[in-house]
Order: sequence, then structure tokens, then C-alpha cells
Amino acid sequence: MPLSSLNDEQLSAATAPLGHNLIIASAGTGKTSTIVGRIAHLLQNGVAPSGILLLTFTNKAAGEMIVRLERYFPKAIVSQIQAGTFHAVSYRWLKEVYPNLALKQPSELKTLFRSIYEKRNFERMNLDIQAFSASYLYEMYSLYQNASLESFDTWFLQKYPEHERVMDVYMDIAQEFEAEKIQYGFASYNDLLLRTKAYLLEHTIPFSEVLVDEYQDTNTLQSALIDTLKPNSLFCVGDYDQSIYAFNGANIENIASFSTRYPSARVFTLKTNYRSTAPILSLANRVIERNERIYPKKLEVGRVIKSTPPKLLMYNDLFEQYQSIAEGIKRTHVPNDQIAVIFRNNSSADGVEASLREYGIPCKRKGGTSFFDAKEIKFLLDLLALLVNAKDMMAFIHIFEYARGVGSALSKEFFQCFLHFGKGNLMQGILFPKVFDLPKLNPNKNVQLGLFEEDEQIGSAARFLSMNLDKTLYEHPMLKHAKLTQDGMAFFALFYRFMQRVHGVQKPSDVLKYAVTSKLYGTIVEILATQRGRLKSGEIDAEKKKNAKERIERKAQLLLDLSRQYNELPRFVNAMVLGGNELSEGEGVNLLTVHASKGLEFQEVYVIDLVDGRFPNRKMMSSIEEERRLFYVAVTRARDRLYLSLAQFDRVKKIDYKPSQFLHEAGLIQGEFVEPEPKEKKKKPKSED
Repeated sequence: MPLSSLNDEQLSAATAPLGHNLIIASAGTGKTSTIVGRIAHLLQNGVAPSGILLLTFTNKAAGEMIVRLERYFPKAIVSQIQAGTFHAVSYRWLKEVYPNLALKQPSELKTLFRSIYEKRNFERMNLDIQAFSASYLYEMYSLYQNASLESFDTWFLQKYPEHERVMDVYMDIAQEFEAEKIQYGFASYNDLLLRTKAYLLEHTIPFSEVLVDEYQDTNTLQSALIDTLKPNSLFCVGDYDQSIYAFNGANIENIASFSTRYPSARVFTLKTNYRSTAPILSLANRVIERNERIYPKKLEVGRVIKSTPPKLLMYNDLFEQYQSIAEGIKRTHVPNDQIAVIFRNNSSADGVEASLREYGIPCKRKGGTSFFDAKEIKFLLDLLALLVNAKDMMAFIHIFEYARGVGSALSKEFFQCFLHFGKGNLMQGILFPKVFDLPKLNPNKNVQLGLFEEDEQIGSAARFLSMNLDKTLYEHPMLKHAKLTQDGMAFFALFYRFMQRVHGVQKPSDVLKYAVTSKLYGTIVEILATQRGRLKSGEIDAEKKKNAKERIERKAQLLLDLSRQYNELPRFVNAMVLGGNELSEGEGVNLLTVHASKGLEFQEVYVIDLVDGRFPNRKMMSSIEEERRLFYVAVTRARDRLYLSLAQFDRVKKIDYKPSQFLHEAGLIQGEFVEPEPKEKKKKPKSED
């Protein structure tokens, strides 16, 4: 059974009495085994599996724990355990209450937010400050939902009191944004938690125990949701030294104040590390103990083997550093997939990636743009999403933003027209319009609005005679829209023909085959390949454009391969939206941001660009303590060999670098670190730097 394989400290935690239990599980100490052991203990002691809720930060983590449990218990029992991420579990519950709920990605909702923002005319207000951009305001609103339980204006003005004069407009945008999401059945990831929390205030879902993995990464909203569940018992596993998501709203106070918030709480510590060698753990301890100790602990060695001390690699310049690392990886006998190069800044990875490819060493990069964030993949998924849910306005807007001269506001207007032509049915309005007059889009004028101030003027369809449209398309009422240009009409014609072709097709792979071979998608590929083939001079590099097209085609083929596992279009679209961020492509050496490396382990690890200003990153950091936790996470990914590298000079930028203070703290650089004089910062949001 799972309990028999646990050491004493793990067993003590796994068999703790019901109540409020916090397990401090340091890097490599077997937290997953402890959680699996805990669930086994609950089942053996008569707790109903349906009364167990396991909350994780990736569906992969939940899946791995369930698979382990199925080795010891019948699948029929284990399948009753509710397990998944906070968002996945909330989504399942809400879909039972609101079957038409459509989960939208942040980029999609940012577009909706921008379409609302663009209707405001800030110039009329004669402000003595510049209003925040739509993008930054959206990011701040999303962060607020994660980080605070007070009102948006109260929270926002604590950060930016100088924006008090424009706060009413910001609030108005946020309120209209929330209203439109409800109108169209959209939900953000934050909404899943907010709406679940609201539902739980009036409805009880009884759980004997709620288990929370990676508890140090929970934000204020997730902590409030846990409390709203009111479980009979709470089992939280985490490590405050691995709390590295403050920028994303994670609140380290959740784990720090556990004993205060739950006075009867028991705290267990897992301190035996089975991952790293003694010299690596010693280095990690020397650095992390500089942070305030919330709960006393020190990692102890669980692997007694012959070991190699961590090695400091110092180079004259950045290029030499990257070339040397590639050479070292070329010489090693360690398999490529057991090597990781970890970096604090994405820009650090470019030089390593280029050097590795020069040596013919395959590599995969995680922590940058994911497969599912690629514009060509998002376009295909938007087409499918619109076929699944014809009221998906965001998918429509994303598609039509590719039409020349059509932005998010006008795309939204076109969407409303098609709904009007189809008497509420979008596909009817596109393919078989029944209403032929243009709608009045703004019966109630608003002084803040810069658009729709006058009713639409009807244009003449005759302006499109030269385009040789077929009769059905030429008679479409959309051609009377005054803002529809010839470029917009050409795009609509391609969209119309594609929708005609796939109307009624249900199999995802069939729809995608038609999509990737359509002239509509060919137009998108041409646009994106041209963008990616453009040089800084503005000229198009033919070879670069050709390579971009090939990469786009490969990604489309991968999506087509994924779709063949599904027979139903809705299931495929839901799987891609919920699970897309956890799928990856490629093989070889792992190039990882520190955040992307969390939870992983490798035989050989390089932590690069350990210079002051890059790691710690003094521009991006929320605190030196969090940067130190990032360093701790990076070095504890290594099992056998750890290399810490830096360059002293950047030939391109003509910058001299000083070794990171963490190298001083680790004892690899002699002498105390002298912190540089802080430079005066411009008062500008990070997202706009």
C-alpha cells in the first residue's frame, strides 16, 4: 500500500487526524507520495471517495496522483474522487448549473475589454495624466480579482491615487465588461472561481477532506474559495521557499498565516531530500536561509552517493558563455532530455538556443510562447469554437480582426449585424439571412462613447460589383453596411465560403482538414508569414518567410493529429481550451524559465546569466526574497550536477556585469556583495516598458 513506502516524517503527516493540517514539503522531499498516502489513509478509514476533493495547480499533477491510487484501489472507487485544478473543478461544477458557459482565454477577453475601452473618449476629459492603456487596465483588473476581496476602485486607487479623476470611467468599463460576459455566457479563469465562490455561499457541497497541492502558490481568491467550501478537514501541502508567483497574484501570507487563521492547526515538515546530492543541497541551504524563516526547517540528504560539487563557470562575454555551455552539453554522456538550462529572463535563452542548434543539439523551450498561444493555432481554434457555439462573439472578433481595416470594435458590430439578420442565430444570419435591414446598434447614446454616436448609414451593394461575387453573396444584406470596405468584403467572402463548406460537419479532424486547406486560412498564413519574414529594415526576407510558413504548416498538422482522437467537436474544443497550456511539443535539451522549471528535476542543470540585474532581476522583481526563492527553485532542480554560469561583459550592449549576490551568498564568490545604487525609476507600468 502507499503508506508502506513512506518514511517516518511522511507517514506522520499522511496519517494525521482530521482537522487543519499543513505539510511543509521542501524540494524533492516526496510531497506527491505523501498526498497519495494521505488519500489512501482516508479511504482505508472509511471516508467515502466522493467526499474527497484534491486541488492541484496542473491537471497533469492530479492525473498522476489518481493513476498512483489506481494501483491500490479499484478504478470504480478512485474515479469518485474529485480531482483537478481549482479552475477545472470549478468549471465542472458550474457547467452543471450553467450548461452554456463558455470558458475564454485571457487574450480573448482582453480583446473584448479593449472593444469596450475603445468606445471611451479620454481626450474629452482634458486629463493632466495619461489614462492607462486598455491592455494594462485589463491586466490590473485581472490581478485585482486574484489578489483582493475589496472593491476595484478602492484597491486600484491605493496603487494609483493620481488616477482618481478617471476612476469612474475605469469602473464603468469594468462593469460593462462584466455585463457583456454574462450576456454572452463567457467566463474567465477568475470568473470560474468567483462564480463558484458565490454559488457555494448559497449551496453546500459536503467534503470530508479537501487536499491542496502547492499551497504556497494559492492567491487570495483561491484561499477564500477553500474557506467557502467549509470542509470537515483541510490538508495543505506546500513550501514557502518555493513561492515564486507573486507577480501572478500568489499570496505567501496564505501559507505563512495558516497557524494563525486555523488555531488548532498541526504543522508537519518533510525535510529529507531524495533528489539532489549533498553539495547541491548545501548550496541551496546557504542561500535560502538568508530569507526569514516562517517555519523552521533545513533540507537533509536522502541520497548518499559519490557526488560532484556545484561548479561556477565564468566567461568574458555572453556569446562565449552560450557557446561554451553548448560545447559542454555536446560532450556530456547525459541524455538530452535529462539536461536543463534554466534562466531568469527569456532573452537569456535566445543565445543558448542558437548555440545548441549550431552544434546540432535538439532543444525544446518552455516558458515562452506556447503552441496554443501561436496565432495560427488560435485562429483555427476560434473557427472551431464558433462552430460549437454560434454566440461566441470573442471567437468571431478574433477571426475578423485579420480583415484589413477591421478592428475589434467593428468586428463586434458585424457580429451583432449577423445575429440580427438571423433573428438571433448567427449561422442563419451568415448563410441564410432572413432580415434584410441594418440594425440600430445604439438606441441609448452615452456621452463617454466615441463610436456609434449616429445611426449607421446604409451603403450601396453596387460598390462591390467589380469583385465578381456570386449571386447569393451579392444579395447578402451585410453588403449594405457603410463601414464594409472591399478588403473587408473579400475577407467576408472567404469566411462565407468556409462556413458553407463545413456547415453540418461534426468530426473535428474533417473540419480542420477543410480549414487548413481553405483560402481563408491561406490568407492568415500569408499575413503571419509576411510579418515573421520582415526584417528590421522593413524588407521581407524570402527565406525567413518560407521558414515561417513551414513552421505554421507543422503546427497546423500537429493540431490535426490531436483532433483525430476526438469524434465530437465540442469535446475537442473544450479539451484544447482547458488542457492546451499543459501540452508541449519538441524534444531535446530543456530550455526553461525558472517558473517553468518548477516541479521538474534533471540529472544535469545549468543556471545561466547569474549577474546582478539579470538574476536577481532588479527591474522585474517584487522583492529580493522572492528572487532568492527563484534561485532556490532553480538550483534544486538538479539531481547530480549543477553548473552556475555568468559572463562579465555584453559586447553588443557594451555592459559590464557583476556576479549575482546569490553567488556571494552561496560562497562561490569571495567577499560580501555590495548592492548597487538604485536607479531612479520612471513612473510607468511594467507592461508598457
